[in-house]
Amino acid sequence: MTDLIESPDASEPIKNPGLQEHQERPQDVDPKAASRTERQISGMFGLATLLMLGFCVAYVTIDKDQTFLGWSAMNFTLGATLGGALLLMGVGIIQWAKKLMGDHEIIEMRHPVASTTEDREAVLKDLNQGIKESAIGRRPLIRNSLLGAMGALGLPAVILLGDLGPLPHGQRNTVWKKGMRVVNDVSGTPIKPSDLEVGALVNAEPAIMYETDEHGEHVLHGKELLQAKSKAAVIVVRMRPEDVTPSKGRENWGIDGILCYSKICTHVGCPISLYEQQTHHVLCPCHQSTFDLADNGKVIFGPAHRALPQLPLAVDSEGYLIAVSDFPHIVGPSYPELARDQKKLDKKS
Repeated sequence: MTDLIESPDASEPIKNPGLQEHQERPQDVDPKAASRTERQISGMFGLATLLMLGFCVAYVTIDKDQTFLGWSAMNFTLGATLGGALLLMGVGIIQWAKKLMGDHEIIEMRHPVASTTEDREAVLKDLNQGIKESAIGRRPLIRNSLLGAMGALGLPAVILLGDLGPLPHGQRNTVWKKGMRVVNDVSGTPIKPSDLEVGALVNAEPAIMYETDEHGEHVLHGKELLQAKSKAAVIVVRMRPEDVTPSKGRENWGIDGILCYSKICTHVGCPISLYEQQTHHVLCPCHQSTFDLADNGKVIFGPAHRALPQLPLAVDSEGYLIAVSDFPHIVGPSYPELARDQKKLDKKS
């Protein structure tokens, strides 16, 4: 650092004022004040740990439909406990740094190029000195309470894994059943074979998504509707009947070249509908798994290992497409227990 600093107009140099005289903090001169501050900071970390445990308890015990002052009681409690824990940890760390860690002013020389070996060694020395001045070794109460709070921080993350949804083996059934109409997933209108031209692909879903009870309320609504819709989504395609090569037992699963398959890729569950009319191939946009719809949804490329589940179709008395049954094969991404679950499903059918 030079002794003189140039003024903005570079006409006169300004003398370097230097550093102000160092002022001691109360914790630097009074051991009782330092101990009191240490206990306060450790109390913050300890309370943060209790709040994170409270987060886990609230998640398990509070009913999701319970309210508090017009708000969701669960959301309010989870936000208050986790937010309070993070706030206390942050405030405690700031107080530790301001009142107990080293408080000596330093000057760092600027340089336009890479530091010399001596400077690098000096930096490492300063880092080690900083670690020493942080007093983390001399203040085990703060250190241990902070480590405990940081360890407890992982508990809410583990608890929240429950919000990722049910385990895969719970996805074996959908709302499709015998006689249920296939409807357009945008308009909700039933589909007739005459509505589909050769080469067409329609995104569809079961008619139950639009059915209402005697009070005019939807049979499915809210979260149940979204879950059912995501698992039961299908694609309906039409090709020339002579291009279809059904496997044994699937000869009557289509109607004059009209076939219906699950819209959920069997790799990791992405929605698919990128259709090549000439080859009858459908492509998953996530990882490029490719399925041959003319050949029972067989995988011909990509990481998927299972064919697309096919939904058997028929026509009702009014000429609309209907499902013959639910999917005979499990819908959704692959997982280790799939083979076992599929065998159980095959035995039931």
